[in-house]
Amino acid sequence: LEILALFEEVDAAGAGVAELKDDVNRLAETWKGLPAAAPNASPLEPRRAQAPPRTHSDRLNASTFVEKGWSLIALGDHSGAERALVRALELAPDDSRTEALLGWAQMHQEKLDEALASFQRVLMRDATNAMARVNIGYICLRRRIFGEAIEHLSRAMHSEDRKAVLYAHFYLGLVYLEREMYVDAGTFLEKAIGLGPNLIEAYYHLGHAHWLHGEPDRAVDTWRRGAEANKFNQWAKRCAEMVVSAERGEAVSRSA
Repeated sequence: LEILALFEEVDAAGAGVAELKDDVNRLAETWKGLPAAAPNASPLEPRRAQAPPRTHSDRLNASTFVEKGWSLIALGDHSGAERALVRALELAPDDSRTEALLGWAQMHQEKLDEALASFQRVLMRDATNAMARVNIGYICLRRRIFGEAIEHLSRAMHSEDRKAVLYAHFYLGLVYLEREMYVDAGTFLEKAIGLGPNLIEAYYHLGHAHWLHGEPDRAVDTWRRGAEANKFNQWAKRCAEMVVSAERGEAVSRSA
């Protein structure tokens, strides 16, 4: 009977391990391809540096805050997401995916300096992190450092990360739109729509690329496609507004 009980305990433990592996695999799929940043660039205090290695339970606890951070980003609460992700990094430091996601939250609060530092730390640990490079390119775009933006985004275009490739094309389209190179802008934005038809913002900017290039019919058609792609999306609503303005013969202005 004791041997039978022992076998039952071993079977139960094995099932628990399998369930844990499944949870970790699902979490990895959730994190895949996301960008972000880090909480504190200062070196660790001596006491923390001498602390014993963190256990697996720390990383699992951190995953709760990562999932919360991602959910808050999806809801548009980027400051709340930043707090959750800082906590996640306190529990599991040096996690590139969490730090990249934090950078994303910072970037959407216009904390460009903090976000840039976060993405740079990610690249220092993992030079192949394409989304971190894409977001550095976007920050360069926002600062109108077009040469560096093109360099980073062009490198990310050849990544195996499909999301990074999508946003590299999209941001390159915005770079060339800002530089008034409308044909090139249109090429990259069309490619971005092909890679991600649900990126409605790309329709909005592509419409302006056509309009500013002197192709009003193509512009209106593009905005109409964007408006119909997802009527509840804010960029779809802006596309619909552009269609109305163009058809009324009103002046069409471009605003991000």
